[in-house]
Amino acid sequence: MEILIRNKVIEAINTLYGQVVDENQVQVQTTRKEFAGDKTVVVFPFLRFSKKGAEQTADEIGKFLVESIEEISAFNIVKGFLNLSIDKAYWINQFNQAARAEKYGFIQPDANSEVVMIEYSSPNTNKPLHLGHIRNNLLGYSVSEIMEANGNKVVKTNIVNDRGIHICKSMLAWKKLGNGETPESSGKKGDHLVGEYYVKFDRLYKNEIVDLIATGMNEDEAKEKSPVIKEAREMLLLWEANDPETRDLWKMMNGWVYAGFDETYRTLGVDFDKIYYESDTYTVGRDEVLRGVKEGIFEQMDDTSVWANLENDGLDRKILLRSDGTSVYMTQDIGTAKIRYSDFPIDRMIYVVGNEQIYHFQVLSLLLDKLGYKWGKDLYHFSYGMVELPQGRMKSREGTVVDADDLVAGMIDVARKVSEELGKLDNYKDEEKERIYRIVALGALKYFILKVDPKKTMLFNPEESIDFNGNTGPFIQYTYARIQSILRKASEAGIDVPLQAKDLTINDKEAELIKILVSFPEIVKEAGANHSPALVANFVYELVKEFNQYYHEFTIMNEPDEKVRKFRLLLAKTIGQTISNGFSLLGIEVPERM
Repeated sequence: MEILIRNKVIEAINTLYGQVVDENQVQVQTTRKEFAGDKTVVVFPFLRFSKKGAEQTADEIGKFLVESIEEISAFNIVKGFLNLSIDKAYWINQFNQAARAEKYGFIQPDANSEVVMIEYSSPNTNKPLHLGHIRNNLLGYSVSEIMEANGNKVVKTNIVNDRGIHICKSMLAWKKLGNGETPESSGKKGDHLVGEYYVKFDRLYKNEIVDLIATGMNEDEAKEKSPVIKEAREMLLLWEANDPETRDLWKMMNGWVYAGFDETYRTLGVDFDKIYYESDTYTVGRDEVLRGVKEGIFEQMDDTSVWANLENDGLDRKILLRSDGTSVYMTQDIGTAKIRYSDFPIDRMIYVVGNEQIYHFQVLSLLLDKLGYKWGKDLYHFSYGMVELPQGRMKSREGTVVDADDLVAGMIDVARKVSEELGKLDNYKDEEKERIYRIVALGALKYFILKVDPKKTMLFNPEESIDFNGNTGPFIQYTYARIQSILRKASEAGIDVPLQAKDLTINDKEAELIKILVSFPEIVKEAGANHSPALVANFVYELVKEFNQYYHEFTIMNEPDEKVRKFRLLLAKTIGQTISNGFSLLGIEVPERM
């Protein structure tokens, strides 16, 4: 309808004022709720053509549109805004399209679809996934689902940072303090166990710094000459030299972590099509950097370290290889990018990484371009804000992070407590209760995180997220379950839900519900263009809020008019399907009973 209105406005300007306007000059938007109408045309840009006042120009264009578009039943003018009312028959027709399509608003990929690779998660194998990783994984997975719903072929990928000084710190601490401890002997998840040794290394390191400062060193000297940090650096050199003992220890401890990660990913409901490992890609990146030295792109210093001078590009100098020959993150990312573009026919590459890495991706894009890769400047960094708890930011080294597993377990406990207090699951078997607690807990967690604009830093409050009222996952899940309950009662009563609505007049509330419902395809499109799950989340909430108001004002099963009753059942069913579709884009389950 917006396209039709835009085209007819262009025709109106030509007919009424003899001027040709570009479609970009025609602004058509949804009418604000406080005004009557469905679509609004902004008239101000056309005053220079009409040579008349805003209201007279709007009146002339409005009359032209009423005569030209049969679905427009009336119009009103508020200053320079032309508000158009669209006939209810049009909305019923749009509703029927939604009712017939199981995946209304989704575009199926085909042979000509763009290939979009989306990288998310990117964990380090020296610690378990934490709350910050949860936001990353949920955003990455949801953006992947949204991009696929927009007709793209999506490749979900992960780069595991499995090598480097931080990995050696956990390995060295285990070697010194572990006494052969394993996940099996301790009963701990492997990623949690390795993370504990990362914290233990930091304590050793800090204690040594204190002791060295007591001997007269300043803090910088103490940090540099700490015996344990020297050992960690030596271990990294041994690793890069393929020392068998070091490599065996690395493989064993990383194996523990991978098993732990896989369990957490399954719990969160996220997955990947391809996983890359820094230990495989950093050598490719190193070779690219050395090629850059030979070709005069990068500079090798007297201490053999390699740098990129980006000062002429408005940035600064960036180290690419250390003086001891070891690689940095940038080196690995260069290698990973090259391998990925060899593995897949990528049209777009999206990195889901926090906003503290904005500079890193500016540099990566520039370096790849300088190395001759035409796709270098096309890389897109989907930057998002950090997640904080009421007590502030988290620090892995100090062991103050909130582990993802602990958080999910805590969320399930909160869901159990709230559900028991409300008595919502009193008649359910224990096994069914626990399944619903998990669905509600994860729904609350995911929705609370994804409803926020990704660019914003957010404060996560577990108690606030699990509320069966307001803008929360459980409120939406409960509404979906209520709709399924209505449909089951209709089935038990032998009432068939029709496939489409016809030959009836809908009330204003039903028209408003349908208008929201049929805007879903545009929301999916906009969410894809802006990489924003928040747009989907808040659309679903608005739809659910409107349905609950409708449900309280109008009866469905007890409606005496059979035709109206069946329409309302179809309306509820279609809204339920749209809730399910919207939540699927967020990676959230909806329970059939609750």
